[in-house]
Amino acid sequence: MNNLIAVALGGAVGASARYGLSLLAIKLFGTGFPFGTLMVNCIGSLMMGALYAWGDVSDLPPALKAFVGVGMLGALTTFSTFSNETLLLMQEGDIVKAMLNVLLNVGLCLVMVYVGQQLVYARI
Repeated sequence: MNNLIAVALGGAVGASARYGLSLLAIKLFGTGFPFGTLMVNCIGSLMMGALYAWGDVSDLPPALKAFVGVGMLGALTTFSTFSNETLLLMQEGDIVKAMLNVLLNVGLCLVMVYVGQQLVYARI
């Protein structure tokens, strides 16, 4: 039951962070490209990489893993939004932006997971 509560609380934090970061991205970059989704996916990927590495080198409590990994990062990252935004770009005939969105989200998020892991492993 503790893990369920941890996931629920983490989800509230992650969803709130996602909303705030999306508003910030719109304010900074406008609405011409889904930068908010890209930003939360990159941040979430960085944090997931760090969490994975931290858990790999230490004994993290299961409730903390549930809070951050499942709850917070699950609510923060936005694969369904990413997919919908990409499809909408394609339906609007903007294939270049759609492909750029796929390449940036997948490529940058893979890099961010790696960077997150390396940040933790470098401190060992």
